[in-house]
Order: sequence, then structure tokens, then C-alpha cells
Amino acid sequence: MDFRRIDELPPYVFTEVNDLKLAARRAGDDVIDLGFGNPDIASPGFVVDKLNEASRNPKNHRYSSSRGIPNLRKAVADRYRRRFDVELDHETQVITTIGAKEGLSHLLWALVQPGDVALVPDPSYPIHIYAPALAGAEIRRVPVTDDDYFAHLEKAFTDSWPRPRVIITSFPHNPTTTCVDLEFFERLVAFAKDRDVFLVHDFAYADISFDGYQPPSLLQVPGASEVGVELYTLTKGHSMAGWRVGFVVGNAEMVGALAKLKSYLDYGTFQPIQIASIVALNEGDDHVADVNATYLRRRDALCDGLARAGWEFPKPKGTMFVWAPIPEQFAHMKSLEFAKFLLAEAKVAVSPGVGFGRTGEGFVRFALVENDHRIRQAVRGIRALLEPD
Repeated sequence: MDFRRIDELPPYVFTEVNDLKLAARRAGDDVIDLGFGNPDIASPGFVVDKLNEASRNPKNHRYSSSRGIPNLRKAVADRYRRRFDVELDHETQVITTIGAKEGLSHLLWALVQPGDVALVPDPSYPIHIYAPALAGAEIRRVPVTDDDYFAHLEKAFTDSWPRPRVIITSFPHNPTTTCVDLEFFERLVAFAKDRDVFLVHDFAYADISFDGYQPPSLLQVPGASEVGVELYTLTKGHSMAGWRVGFVVGNAEMVGALAKLKSYLDYGTFQPIQIASIVALNEGDDHVADVNATYLRRRDALCDGLARAGWEFPKPKGTMFVWAPIPEQFAHMKSLEFAKFLLAEAKVAVSPGVGFGRTGEGFVRFALVENDHRIRQAVRGIRALLEPD
């Protein structure tokens, strides 16, 4: 039986490692899962309390608004004002989405169609590729693994016909943890304006950064909202992954197009979740700081422990991940083979770099989603392979 679009999706590389992980656990092995980036830090207690309170009100059990309730959209605008000194009109420049993946996917339905071209990062978080692909667009990949991003961007743009309609970026970047400064976004906005192309910046890791680095918002660039939007989420910094609360903010026409599309597709997130999310945004800055401190501690435990075993690489300044080149003694292995090796011999699950795209080959990604004790346990298991008797 044929299925439109679904049959065109490639096999999901991560499934192979996940199946092996599940088999190992069924066999009784204690596998430390640093593969899937599923945050383990509990959501703020005061937010959970507000959810419980709001859910007991029958009025909140009815359909909500596909745009998101006004006070939630205002809370996002207030957060942007405090955090980035960016002014947003919550009525026209903010829309609530059912997580960032839903927002991105439906936004691309509004921006591209079959015959259009989208420029996406390489390597890439899979939805950045498949959101435009599922909307029918052709994909051109732009490497983010060196300092020549804009040279790669220019080449991808000029080599494409028809000319690309949208550029997708995401910094701090998953999986490579690459970080950029405001000057980068100034160049990107100028590029987009000169070539009449939409910008879509997935800012999933806006709130996870270390060592004094503060991720800039695309919208801090004067005029950025004339050409682009940004996706913001409560998943990482506010530890609310399962709540599925995201936002698209910025260009009013793009936000309006998404709002029109969503009005045909959904009635918004369960209203008590939206009400609790207002509290998270308005009162959760201390929780975000605590989350950063937790990920920093885990980052250092993993990176320092592996460095002592001879596996050295730069520490990430953003995201909840570590992107590591395969150690020299195992460089003959492909990333999927090496990930299987770590699982079988060290009982540590990681993501193979090739699962994120061709330029991810030669790397693996660690997700910092186990506690400090388990991170140190993972390091001991890996060190045994790096320092054999």
C-alpha cells in the first residue's frame, strides 16, 4: 500500500540504536541513556500547582483558542522584553503552538509548497529537514560545522533554482552545539532582505548556555521582524518538555498566516496548561537559572571525565548536548558502528552523528539527561574502553 509523503521518509537511524538499547535492558543490562534528548529535570512545582488549580475549573475544559490565550501571548512578549530587550505586539506578533515541532511544521505549510526550495542546516535536527520536505519543498543543506557558513549559504542560494524561499537556522545548534553572536544575525538579516527570502530561527536553546555566553535572539537585529520569525519554547529552560508549549514570534504576516492555518487544524493547547505556562514565563527565571546550573555540572562531569581518559574536545557553550568527534583509536568506525560499540561494551547509549546528516559522520552526540551519578558511571564505562588493561 502506498502512502503519500510518508513513503518518501528515510529510515530513522536512531531507531536502530534505540532497539538495541531496549533489547539490552530486557536482557538485564543497566544502560545509561544519553541518546534521546528527553529532559529529565522536573517541571517547576509552582507551575504544576497552577496546572492542578486551573484544571479543577470546568470552564477550562472547553475548547481554547488556536492562537493561544491573550495573557499567555503577553507573557511571551514580556519575556522577550526582559531577556532580549525586544518589543513584540502580542496580538499580531505572537502565536502559541503545540510545541516547537508542531509550530515549525505548520509554519512551513504556510511558507512553502511543491516546487519551492528551503535551505536547512547540515547537520540538522531532523524536523528542520522534514518540516519543509513534508510541505513539498526541495531541500538544500548548508553546513554549520566550520566558519564559512555564509560562503556555504551564498553558494546554496545561487546554485538553487528556483531561488530558495526560506532559510531555517537554529542557534545554539542541535546537534553540534555551535553558538553565534549578534553580528551573525545582523549578516543573516541583511542577506535575507537583499534576496527577499524568509528567515525561520528555531530558538529552542535560548535559555541553556554556559561560561558567560548569552544566546542572542534573531529579533534583536533592527528590522529582523520584517523578514523573519523565531520559535521559542518552554521545553528546555523551563523543564516542560511533555507540556508541549511553544511559540512563533516576530513577523506579523508570517504569524498571521500560521494563525489562519491553525484555525482549521486545532483548538489550541489544553487551557490549564496555557494558564500554568503564564506563571512559568512570569515567575520562572530562577528555575531557568537552576536548570542551567544542573546542565553545566553534568557537562563538566562528562567532558572533564572523558578528557582525563584522553578523549578531549571543546566544551559546549550552549544546549543540553555534547558533540564529540569519535576518538582517534576508533576513527576507523562510522558513527553508527561506534554508537553500537559504546552501547554493547560500555552500556552507554548515544546518538550517531550521521543520523543528523552527512556532515555529522565522525561524531556522536551525548544528551545530558541523566543525573550526576549516572553521568560519572557512563564516564567510567567509556574510560574502560579508552584505557584498556
